[in-house]
Amino acid sequence: MSAVYILWLRQIKRFLRSRARMIGSLGQPLLFLLALGFGFGPTYAKAGGGNYIQYLAPGVISMGILFTAVFSGIEIIWDRQFGFLKETLVAPVSRLQIVLGRTLGGATVAMFQGIVVFVVCMIAGFRFERALFLPFALLFMFLIAILFTAIGTAIACNLEDMQGFQLVMNFLVMPLFFFSNALFPVAGLPKPLQAIIRFNPLTYGIDGMRGSFGHAYVFGLGTDFVVLGILTAILLAVGSYFFSRIQL
Repeated sequence: MSAVYILWLRQIKRFLRSRARMIGSLGQPLLFLLALGFGFGPTYAKAGGGNYIQYLAPGVISMGILFTAVFSGIEIIWDRQFGFLKETLVAPVSRLQIVLGRTLGGATVAMFQGIVVFVVCMIAGFRFERALFLPFALLFMFLIAILFTAIGTAIACNLEDMQGFQLVMNFLVMPLFFFSNALFPVAGLPKPLQAIIRFNPLTYGIDGMRGSFGHAYVFGLGTDFVVLGILTAILLAVGSYFFSRIQL
């Protein structure tokens, strides 16, 4: 387990050294929070939805986690191109420990980004109503981080160039975000769109987070946790499998 800890710590240190990456990864969530939160806020209130910032904030927090978690996979391609991955793979540790350390490190960094966005949302006017449920919200944030870090790892293991990774990620990440309940409620949508949203794993993470913050759960706390937990375990196994098949 020492190898897992070392790789976990390495991922965090690498991110903290990149101040430009830290600041840049906050740009898009803040843009959505300010432009949509305050731009559509009056319309949302007139429609009887209440304070849109209260609804939007969990989705914006998930956005900060999602992008950071998925794009952590690009470090595998970077390390492969510059020879650092070979040094890691020849170490006397199992590849499972390597991928667990990398995944936990990437998820911790994504979680940190989510907490920063959460603080910014609080400054913008977001308030959570269930202080006792705050640990559940943090748990869902961490599950989202692990799940999408594992997805980024699985995809990066099958690609060899950064441009291809960015194209695949943009094709995957943006639909995952927009076809979830991050920006709008599920109720009242056309049936086909509701079906797509219900098959989106991010939907359950946001619902669990939003319900823990004070809104009503759409699917229920237990359902959100079970679905997200099972999918996280499956994607971790898939990411570990693809990482074990990397050929240098």
